Amino acid sequence: MDPTRIAFERRGRGRPLVLLHGLGDRRQSWKVVMTRLARDYQVICVDLPGFGSTPAPGSDEPYDVLSMTEDVRALCELHGWERPHLAGNSLGGSIALELGTRGLAGSVTVFSPAGFSDSLARWGMRAVGAAANLATRIPTPVKERLANTAPARAAARIALRGDPSSPGAKATRFSVQGLEPGAPYVRMVPRIAEYHFAARPIDCPVTIAWGDRDRTLLPSSAVHAHERVPNARMVSLIGSGHIPMADDPVTVAEHIRWTCRAADLGGRRAARGRALPPPPGR
Repeated sequence: MDPTRIAFERRGRGRPLVLLHGLGDRRQSWKVVMTRLARDYQVICVDLPGFGSTPAPGSDEPYDVLSMTEDVRALCELHGWERPHLAGNSLGGSIALELGTRGLAGSVTVFSPAGFSDSLARWGMRAVGAAANLATRIPTPVKERLANTAPARAAARIALRGDPSSPGAKATRFSVQGLEPGAPYVRMVPRIAEYHFAARPIDCPVTIAWGDRDRTLLPSSAVHAHERVPNARMVSLIGSGHIPMADDPVTVAEHIRWTCRAADLGGRRAARGRALPPPPGR
């Protein structure tokens, strides 16, 4: 994809820090986190191809985790963001890890990355893909009404939020905008279901965090993540679901900040025989 067509928002100054959202989401999901981190870094929130304001590749072009990884690499190269810090959620987390294996990241912080699920969870994602395909046959006004029913809104809160009963989760609902024939979400779901992150070294600080209430990519996936990225600092986000930027943006920002600082200060502190600051408590 032409990297000049990829939309992004940039704030702050300093070393680049690129934030990558999950499947079906957009850059605005990082708004609170971005505000906190822009005090110390040049923070770039990206709309991945097919989401937000970035168009999807054509139907005859590659469109999967690896093609998106190449798109983000090209975007960074275009703007001169050399070895930026990377952080991502779900699909965005997988892209950040893939770039890390290529030696293109200064640090990597990911939240519930795709690619580590067991066979049962993969079956569940395939079922979601089949349901999305069926939904493309339903007229949009009907889908809108169904998405606004109490059971559908409850299901969305349970799937996406750590505490479905919290006031902040009240507005959560499934979007039906991406449920059209050939839409990016419909194209990507089966590819995510088949994606597998292979064990490869990442030569920079890595933090892998999982919400202990993630009901989309289950916390048990963290075991596989630890096996395949053994140098990663593993974190459990207490009370968070699949999108921790919504449930606990303060803690999310602090884990990203800590990983960035581990990369920025680690070499100098090691040379002086001093320890890194302790990581966040959660």
